[in-house]
Amino acid sequence: MRLPVEHIQLNVSNKENLKFYKDMLTYLGFGTLDEWDGGFGMGKDGFGFWIVVTEEKYQINKFHRKGTGVNHVAFLAESKEAVDKFHQEFLKPRAIKTLYNTPKLFPEYRSDYYAVYFEDLDRIKLEVVFHS
Repeated sequence: MRLPVEHIQLNVSNKENLKFYKDMLTYLGFGTLDEWDGGFGMGKDGFGFWIVVTEEKYQINKFHRKGTGVNHVAFLAESKEAVDKFHQEFLKPRAIKTLYNTPKLFPEYRSDYYAVYFEDLDRIKLEVVFHS
């Protein structure tokens, strides 16, 4: 049985975060699958990423990555240089602060695990990583 992840939907608190994800996923090479006023779907290599503004009645429940649910989402880069390029070309111009003094090597995960960690506007942790 083949069971790769086909898509993920993230609910975000506002349209400003929609723009953040649209810009980031476009930078990472995703193409638009569908778009409407409160969200969009983008895809790459058979994988879909759907970003939707949370309905107002559910806005009271704020996200915290230490709670039950998603801790972070990682995007696999093709090289260490691609991680650095993402940091320089996407994160720095938008003044998006990185976490854990990244990008850097994390040999405790794998000998060549090189990543940059950061957060979206709702503090959902994201990662762009390279490893062999």
